[in-house]
Amino acid sequence: MIEIAQLEKHYQVQGRQISALRNINLDIAQGEVFGIIGRSGAGKSTLLRALNLLERPTSGKVVFEGEDITQFNTQQLQELRQRIGMVFQHFNLLSAKTVAQNIEFPLKLTGKYTAQQRASRVAELLDLVGLQEHAAKYPAQLSGGQKQRVGIARALANYPHLLLCDEATSALDPETTQAILRLLLDINQKLGLTIVLITHEMQVIRSICDRVAVIDGGEIVETGNVVEVFLHPRHAVTQSLVAENQALDLSLLQELSQRGQGSSLSYLLRLTYVGSATHEPILSRIASQTKAEITILQGVIARIKNTPYGQLIVELLGEENEIDAVLKLLGQADIRVDVLNHLLTNSAAHSQTQAQEK
Repeated sequence: MIEIAQLEKHYQVQGRQISALRNINLDIAQGEVFGIIGRSGAGKSTLLRALNLLERPTSGKVVFEGEDITQFNTQQLQELRQRIGMVFQHFNLLSAKTVAQNIEFPLKLTGKYTAQQRASRVAELLDLVGLQEHAAKYPAQLSGGQKQRVGIARALANYPHLLLCDEATSALDPETTQAILRLLLDINQKLGLTIVLITHEMQVIRSICDRVAVIDGGEIVETGNVVEVFLHPRHAVTQSLVAENQALDLSLLQELSQRGQGSSLSYLLRLTYVGSATHEPILSRIASQTKAEITILQGVIARIKNTPYGQLIVELLGEENEIDAVLKLLGQADIRVDVLNHLLTNSAAHSQTQAQEK
């Protein structure tokens, strides 16, 4: 549906060229929820606004439904923007108009619809966003979440093929944010509408997105399926954005790593479960089949959109053959295993070290 190729955006600031976007290449499929995440100033707002040419790129192309919109004239752009709805961070509602009038406004601008058609569409959208009883109210009488629902309804008025969300939940409290995200997901599923959203919060991406692009310094540093990017981030920026990547208690790990006796090995593993395996007692079964000790140090079980997942940090302690048996059983259970660290803990060597230190 959308193809972005070699997109660049440069500004001239006090005689210097500032690059906001550099060599952006992305494909966004029909019907998916695509997230763009990055820190403040990373370039995500510029990239989003390039999708409807509110920001005209310096070079490169943006292909929307088979047409390179960077070549459009003014009239073509006006028609294009009727096919692309936009939801703003701070709502941008007309304070002197009622909820119904705000939603009706873009329909009036087209000049295509009769008063009866506009009224019917407004009623349909009020029902979709759950504001049937607020049609006659003014924006000042609404909560932040209600204002954003009006903004979403207004963005949908002209039957768009694409919905752009510019930090649509960042001005809302956590509970309201989740309600708005559920509404956007419902709209995506009911209407088959493609949604592109930008955010600085990984929780937003995790809740509703199918795929994600991570932007930093005007460049895409990582992209892919949300499950893969979220659970196994490769780039340092992505890793810092993933809330579940909590710092390990190093003192605890040091204490545990010194428990080995004889030729026992201590491995620090990250185990990742996805799908139905998340809720199965796999570790319990493996522990009963081997003599190795398995200690859970930290973990989380949650969902990424509709996919359940679990990620555990465990210490695996045992003889080499016991370790091998556990790793084999984990592989058979389709659990991804990442070795974070392994220490050979030999009691004799440990004692020798202590003696030398004395």
